[in-house]
Amino acid sequence: MKIFKRLFFTVAVILGLVIITPLLLIQFGPAGWGTTSKVMLNMVFGYGGEAPSASGVKQRLEVADGFSVSLYATGLGKIRFLKVTDSGDLLLSRPRSGEILLLERDGNGDGLPDGQRVLLAGLTRPHGLDIAGSWLYVAESDGVGKIAFNSTEGAVSGDYQRIVSGLGDKGNHWTKTVRASSDGWLYLSAGSTCNVCEEVDQQRATIMRFRPDGSEFSIYASGLRNSVGLDWAPWDNSLYATDNGRDLLGDDIPPCELNRIEEGGFYGWPYVNASTPDPDLGELNASAVAQNIPPSHEFRAHNAPLGLRFLRRSAVAGFERAALVALHGSWNRSVADGYKVVSLHWQVDGSIVEKDFLSGFLQGDTLLGRPVDIAEDRDGTIFISDDYSGSIYRVAIGEDGAPDLAPGALAPPPQGRRDSGLASYTGEQRRDLLARGEIVYQSHPCSSCHMSGKTESAIPLVGLAERYTVAELTAFFTAPTPPMPVFPLSVSDREALAVYLLVRQ
Repeated sequence: MKIFKRLFFTVAVILGLVIITPLLLIQFGPAGWGTTSKVMLNMVFGYGGEAPSASGVKQRLEVADGFSVSLYATGLGKIRFLKVTDSGDLLLSRPRSGEILLLERDGNGDGLPDGQRVLLAGLTRPHGLDIAGSWLYVAESDGVGKIAFNSTEGAVSGDYQRIVSGLGDKGNHWTKTVRASSDGWLYLSAGSTCNVCEEVDQQRATIMRFRPDGSEFSIYASGLRNSVGLDWAPWDNSLYATDNGRDLLGDDIPPCELNRIEEGGFYGWPYVNASTPDPDLGELNASAVAQNIPPSHEFRAHNAPLGLRFLRRSAVAGFERAALVALHGSWNRSVADGYKVVSLHWQVDGSIVEKDFLSGFLQGDTLLGRPVDIAEDRDGTIFISDDYSGSIYRVAIGEDGAPDLAPGALAPPPQGRRDSGLASYTGEQRRDLLARGEIVYQSHPCSSCHMSGKTESAIPLVGLAERYTVAELTAFFTAPTPPMPVFPLSVSDREALAVYLLVRQ
């Protein structure tokens, strides 16, 4: 039966290419077909380019000032979404092979993972993944499952449990993305079955949510054609999502979107593209057009924004209120566009400025890769996946030539600075304290006074290591300088918070 299904699928794909190829050639001409044909083969068959070399990556890719880029791993196949564990291991989904891979953290400091292994296999096109508590959650194309996960050992245990089943995965945009929120819910995105149509399955083209056991499942927001990336802004915990605009309306319309997601919100598709009624379906539902929530930011048409990640560890100036978005790149343009990672910067007035962060994947008709997802480690290191060459790129804080720190390691203090006491902890102790300190920080209203831009009188947490050791900062929390209140913290919580603040600055 599987053989017949595969044969049927292959024939259908070939027929589809036979039909769509002349249409694209008519619309875009031969000049735009070179890169487009490679992208189509990548989308349909999983075809990719050659694995890039480490030297080629450094020569071809350009990264924003204050960062450096290197090739972390390659030859991984059609990888998609990422998750960094508390121990610095990197999890990645591989939908076509039904697997979740684990790349072991770079413990020896050579800039490469120390090992690679399959963590889970036999899944149904797994895509999104996240960790909440001691559980690893995986979004398959037709449901969501979870399994006990030990971050320290990088190992799963017990049975893999399906907590959400029966989700539709036919037609276009079958991928699902799952993200765990601090509010106790898990959020799940599902794309549309088509380019533009009125859906029969009301769960498609939506963001849904449910409890960690799969209960209280409901549609949270709708009218989202294909929202692949989800994340929360750390300064106000607002949920944002990328969204891919429809195709076959020309080079420059409609824009792709970044939306601020509200419960019960309707974001236009298929009746509205951004803020403009759709030329095919816009007159069918005047009420839907009126209810449309316009995007918070518009990307260039057909750039295909996928992974979204707000930066929480970056010490680079200008990235205090910023997110990174992976632009997978166009197939529906006469001149290819996208194929890079951009940074979005929230301004004081609420507007968003887009800048190139990692570019150079497309040069002329030469395609190096297609960015998919972004993950940030505890030390600010950024990992970016590429499903075209099957590679992971590592973006570190610091210019080329600066020493690369292993995940969880601490840089030596600048010459002349007194010892803060951080060096007395082992790597495992630091990781445990960092994790606990972050929980303490997030569990109290610290950011309301210390997040730059949150209030006009915000007190930024900078230069602490020049004024405090771990012991001194721990003692400070017992009798802080007004107006800071005295929080009822245990000795161990105060120590963990001190370590977290001294490291994160």
